[in-house]
Amino acid sequence: MSPQRRYASRSGGGKRRSGPRRSAEDTSQGPVVQEVARPPGGPVHVPDTIAVSELASRLGLSGIEVIKQLMRNGVMASLTQVVDFDTAALVARDFNFQPVRKAVAEKPHDLHAVHEQAQLESMEETATLVPRPPVVTILGHVDHGKTTLLDAIRKTKVAEGEAGGITQHIGAYQVMERGRPITFLDTPGHAAFTAMRARGARGADIAVLVVAADDGIMPQTIEAMDHARAAGVPIIVAINKVDKPEADVNRVKTQLTEHSLVLEEFGGQVIGVPLSAKTGQGISDLLDNILVVAEVAELKANPNRPALGVIVEAHVDRHRGPVASILVQNGTLHVGDTIVAGEAWGRIKALYDDAGRRVREAPPSMPVEALGLSTLPQAGDSVVAFADDKEAREFVQKRQRERELRPAYVARAPILEELAQQAGAAQMRELPLIIKTDVQGSIEPVKNAVERLSTPDTRVRVLHAAAGSINESDILLAVASHALVVGFNVQPQQGARSMAAAEGVEIRVYSIIYNLVDEIEAALKGMLTPASKEVVDGHAEVRAVFTLGKRGKVAGCYVTDGKIVRNGQARLKRGGKVIAEGPVESLKRFKDDAREVTTGLECGITIAGANDYAVGDIIEAFRMQQVPR
Repeated sequence: MSPQRRYASRSGGGKRRSGPRRSAEDTSQGPVVQEVARPPGGPVHVPDTIAVSELASRLGLSGIEVIKQLMRNGVMASLTQVVDFDTAALVARDFNFQPVRKAVAEKPHDLHAVHEQAQLESMEETATLVPRPPVVTILGHVDHGKTTLLDAIRKTKVAEGEAGGITQHIGAYQVMERGRPITFLDTPGHAAFTAMRARGARGADIAVLVVAADDGIMPQTIEAMDHARAAGVPIIVAINKVDKPEADVNRVKTQLTEHSLVLEEFGGQVIGVPLSAKTGQGISDLLDNILVVAEVAELKANPNRPALGVIVEAHVDRHRGPVASILVQNGTLHVGDTIVAGEAWGRIKALYDDAGRRVREAPPSMPVEALGLSTLPQAGDSVVAFADDKEAREFVQKRQRERELRPAYVARAPILEELAQQAGAAQMRELPLIIKTDVQGSIEPVKNAVERLSTPDTRVRVLHAAAGSINESDILLAVASHALVVGFNVQPQQGARSMAAAEGVEIRVYSIIYNLVDEIEAALKGMLTPASKEVVDGHAEVRAVFTLGKRGKVAGCYVTDGKIVRNGQARLKRGGKVIAEGPVESLKRFKDDAREVTTGLECGITIAGANDYAVGDIIEAFRMQQVPR
C-alpha cells in the first residue's frame, strides 16, 4: 500500500469501488461479464504519463482493480509501470470518472523517477494545502560573490539569533525575513543545481543570479542564466559589489537586456537588486523580493502526508555512519519514519536542523541532517517516506530491478537518428540543442543558422550557446533537458565524453557549418540517414619529444586509456584544441614496430602531417564506424 493511500485511509478518504463490467453485448474486449452499476466518480486530474499505482490512488481504487481493467482493455501492466494519458483516461472513464489532463513540468528520465514525480504531484485533491517557504539557489560567474553573499545572509539573518553564532553546514539553511522562513541551497554553482535536475529532482523554486557590478556579464554568467531558464524557475538578479568605485550598475542592466533578461524598470518581469555582500547593503531588499516572487508563485505543500524530498548532500561520519542532508519538499519527516533515498533505506534515528539542534520533525522546505540510512545515497536522489520497513525494502528491491532493466526503457537524451524517426512520425515538436563553438564570433552565426530551421510544427530551441570545449556542465544540462550537444570546431573534454557515454547523451561535432545545418534540417524533416559516426578508441599523453634529424620528430607517449592502433586515425590536441589530424604513421614499442599499444604502456608515435609535438599534448585515436542507412 502506498504512503498516499495509507494516509487517505487514515483520513477517511479513498473508499474502494468495485470495477465496472462491460455489457453483455460488448464482446470486442474479451469474455462477456455482467455489468455492475456505478455512480459517477467526478473529475480526476491525470498527467501525460502516470504510474499504475498512482492512477489507482487518484481513483481511490486498489491496484488490482486498475490492473484488471487495463487487461480488459488489452494492456498488460504492473503497478510500477507507466501508462500514457489516453490509456489512463480510458480506465478512468470505465470507472465513471471524468479525466482532466494535467501538464507535467519536467519529464523524468527513468521509471522510478516517473513514479516519484507522480507522487510529488499527487497531493490529495481533498487535502488542505498550506504555503511553504521558498527554496532558493545562488548562481553566477566565478568570483562574482556567490559564496560571500550566502555567508552574508547567514551571518546577518541566522547567526545573530544563535549562541556563539555557530551554524552547521548541511548544504542548505533557513533564514527568517519579516517572520517568514526562506531556505537557501548552500551549494552555489549551476553544476550542483543542474545535477539535481539531471537526477529527476527539482531542487529550487527561485534562482538568484549574482552579477558583479565591476565585471558585468561574463561567460559563466550566461551559462548560469541558461541553466536557470532551462529549469523554468523565476530569476532574481543580484547586482553585487556596488560598493566598489569602479562599479557600473547601469552597464550591467543594459547587458542583461542584451541577453533577454529584461528588468522591471525597463518594462520586463525580472527583479534586479543592487547590493554589496561585503557591507550588507541591499541584502534585506533581496530577501524581501524573494518573498514577493514566492508569494506570486503560490508555493504550497501538504504537511499532513508522508514526507517526500531530495538529498542535498551525503557523507559518511566516522562515529555516526551515513549522514544525509535532506530537503523536505512535501509532507513532514519524523524521527522514526522509514525512508528510501535512491537505493539506500533505513529508519530515521535522529534529525538535526541547520544550526545543529536536534529536532523531532521537519515540515515542507526545511533542510535537516538525518541519521539511520543503511548506505550512502547520492546528491539529487529522491526521498520517500514509508510506514514500515517491509514496504520500504520492497520498494528498494523494485528500484534495483528497474535499474537492471533500465537500458531497455530509460528515457535518456535522444540521438539525432531517433529524432529523425520521431519527426517522420510527427511525434517531435521541439529540438533542444546545446551549442559550443571554438570562438565567440561563431556563436551567433551557428545559433541563427539552426534557429532558422524552425517550422510551424517543429521548433529548434537553443538552451545554451557558448565558446569553449564541451565540458561536464554541458552534459549535465543535456541530461536534465533531454538535449543534443553540438560542437563546432571543438572537441569534448575527456570527463565530458565519459559522462556523455554513461548518461546516453549524444555529442555531434562539426567543422563545416553547412554539414551541421544539413543534418539538423534532415532530422527535423525525418529524413536523416548518416553513413557513419565517430568512435574514440583511446588517448595517449605526450611525455617526451625526440628529434630524428631530417625525418622529423617522434612523440614519446603514455597510453592513458583505450588503445592506439598503427595506421588508425588520430588527432593531436593541445589545450583542448585540435592542431593536427591524420593517420598514425608509425607506432613503436622501444625499437620494435607495434600494431597496437594499450592502456598503461609507453610508445613512440608519429602522426602524418604533424611535426609540432609538445610535452602535455594529447593524442586521441578514433575511427569512423559505419552506420546502416
